[in-house]
Formats: sequence, structure tokens, C-alpha cells
Amino acid sequence: MTVKEAVRARTGSAYEVRDGDESRDEGEHTPPGTSAATPATPATVAAGRAAQELGLRRSEFELAVHLGLIAVTAGPGSGRPRVHEREIARLREDPGFPDGLAERVRTVGTAEGAALLGIAPARFTRLARAGCVSPVTFYLNRYRAVVWLYLADELASFAVREPELLAGRTPLGMRTMLEAGGDRRARNWRSQRIDRLLKRTADPWARAAVEASALDSAHLAEVVEDPYERAHLARVRPEPVFGRPGSVAARETMGELMLADDPDEILWRRINLTLGVDLAREERPAPHPGDDPGARMTPATVPTSRVAPPQAQPVAETPPPLSPPAGETHSGLREPGGKRLLARLGWGRRSDG
Repeated sequence: MTVKEAVRARTGSAYEVRDGDESRDEGEHTPPGTSAATPATPATVAAGRAAQELGLRRSEFELAVHLGLIAVTAGPGSGRPRVHEREIARLREDPGFPDGLAERVRTVGTAEGAALLGIAPARFTRLARAGCVSPVTFYLNRYRAVVWLYLADELASFAVREPELLAGRTPLGMRTMLEAGGDRRARNWRSQRIDRLLKRTADPWARAAVEASALDSAHLAEVVEDPYERAHLARVRPEPVFGRPGSVAARETMGELMLADDPDEILWRRINLTLGVDLAREERPAPHPGDDPGARMTPATVPTSRVAPPQAQPVAETPPPLSPPAGETHSGLREPGGKRLLARLGWGRRSDG
């Protein structure tokens, strides 16, 4: 499909359904003694059955959940996620169903993405490394190398938004960054993943745990000195709805890709974690040995502030100066007790390049 076709139609052919028979019978009947018309117990179906009814492969279905296109609910006893029948009905009633939903989760690699944009694969790779387009997921090839995948719908939108980057000379700032070995694909994937996980929870400790997931153990220990708080962050950290990749190699790669590896990105994650932990402590303290378990069940409130990480700018002539959050100067960033935020971060005790 060319860019013009993508912009004109934004739809693709429907996919064959795979894994559709998984858990086919699971949860199709209402519990004994419960009326099917009871509003408090809406009927749900297993993920495999939902994917079948929506005309999606299982991987496409899971990506749609990750993108927030399909709402899921926890299964009985916090089991595998399930989908309400009314959610399936809502999606099936969409005028563009089924092709519209399938197209929104269609992913392409470098070669197909380049063909979609009408450019050479080498130019597509340069655009991706510069941060012009962001990968949504990845897989490992037979050589255990990371192969990034991109949403076809987002590539078509990029072609409409930035047509000048598809032809002609690469802007000077972008060339400088690429010649220096810059590659923002992992960083952009990481940022989008964190933002989507944050949207799934209002619990302040869980939100702080999402920010903590981007820091290695050394940075985490500097920001959160209390070992019981660090242990609590590890326990409450939200994971993807359908878990981590199955193979050992994929899990190891995922663990490496999740960690911030650029000094300014690390600093912003440390700042967000510091602010997030402050909010969580105000809501309720992290449990310590001997605490009353009932005291941990205080309802959570949605945090009111969070510093967003700086967006990758692919055509910057020079690296932009680091801006402090919330419109404050570095000298003005202070916690309620008066200690400067950057001093709390321990940045002066550590050099990251």
C-alpha cells in the first residue's frame, strides 16, 4: 500500500483469525444461581474468543489492548483478562468494522514501512533512528537482534504531517545526530510504553513504580533510599496486560530496553520518580514489617502533577538546554522540607556522561 492509498483509505484487508479457539468455552455461561439479566454481573468472554469475534490475530488483539483500543477486565481471582460482551458489541457496531480496527493495529517492519512511505529502507531507518517515527513493539530475529515494528496508521499520518522529510537532503541537525551514532528508537518505545502504563492506574505507588521501571538498581537506590519502599515499588509495578514475552532471550532483551540509557532521560525519570514517591507518601506510607495490613488499603487518588520527559526533536541543530519541570529554575526546585530536588536526586554524587 502506498502513502496515497493509506491516506485515502486508512484501511487494510482483514486478517485471518489465529488462536481463536483458545478458551472458547471459558466464561460463556453465567455463574450458577446468577440471572443473566443481572446488571452487576455482565457477561464476559476469554481473550481468544474476543479476538475471534473482532477478526483479529491474538497478537493484534493484545496490541489493541496495549494501545487502549479494547477495554479488558480482570478475570475471576485476578486471572487472565477478559472482555465484556458489551465492549465487543461496541467495537462491532463501528462503521469501519472489521477492517478499521485491524488497520489501526497493523504493524510493519523497515522494508514494508519504507514501501508504505515510498522511500528507500535506508532512509526509513534514518528517520526512525532520528525519532521521526516511533516503534510500538519489537521481536527478536533468529540472530537475536531486535527488529522494531511500527504502526502503519502512524506512518501514514507522518507522511501527511512531514512530507519534506521523505525526500531531499536530511536536515543538518538530524545528520549531525545520526553521524554521532544517535538512535532514539528504544527511547521513544520506552516513553510510549511508560505513558500507556500510567494511564491504566490511578494508584500513586503504582504510578511511581512505572517511573522506577526505567531506572537501574543503582539510580533507584539513590532516589529511593528506603529499601522497604523500593521493595513495595517492585511489588506494585503494573505489567503489560498479557505479561512479558515468553522466551528467556525476549525477557532479557525487554529488561535491557526498559532501562533509560541517556543522561537527560535518566535525569527526567529520576525527577518524575522523586515527585511520584512524594505524592505516594502523602497518600499512604509504604508497608514496613509489623505494619497493620488494614492500613494499606486506603483508597488512592489520581496524582495531580507529573513532569513529562522532553520530546525527541529530530531536527534540532544543537541539543536543547535541559529545562526544569513545572516552570521552575534549577535553583528553585525544592521539596516541602526545603532540600533542593536535584540534591535529593543525588545527581552530584554520580556522573552519567
